[in-house]
Amino acid sequence: MIKDFLILNFIGKENHIGLRINSNFYVHEFNKKNGNDQLVSSVINMIKKYKVNINNDFSVLVNSGPGSFSSLRASLSVAKGIKISNKINLFCYKNSDLGQFNLVNIELLIKKNLIQKNLIKPLYLS
Repeated sequence: MIKDFLILNFIGKENHIGLRINSNFYVHEFNKKNGNDQLVSSVINMIKKYKVNINNDFSVLVNSGPGSFSSLRASLSVAKGIKISNKINLFCYKNSDLGQFNLVNIELLIKKNLIQKNLIKPLYLS
């Protein structure tokens, strides 16, 4: 069961990152002006602010699209970087499976097993 996680819902519109740690859920929303350029610094700031211990029990969930090419590539790169550097679990999900970005929907996504481990096949909008 996935307990603590970082979720990257970064597809080019209504971009969010979420952090669930110790049963608390925190969300950071992006506006169009600071999208891809601010993703890495926003993730780092959230991890520092909430004193996240990234270990084997921590997971990253990343939206695999469909979405903007540059937004998906940025979020996939951040997710893979965290996975490689910290040896954590990496999961992906389809945008259509999530619905509204909130903890209830994310937990349903996990419970219904609509996530795939280490299999990232992005779907780009044309």
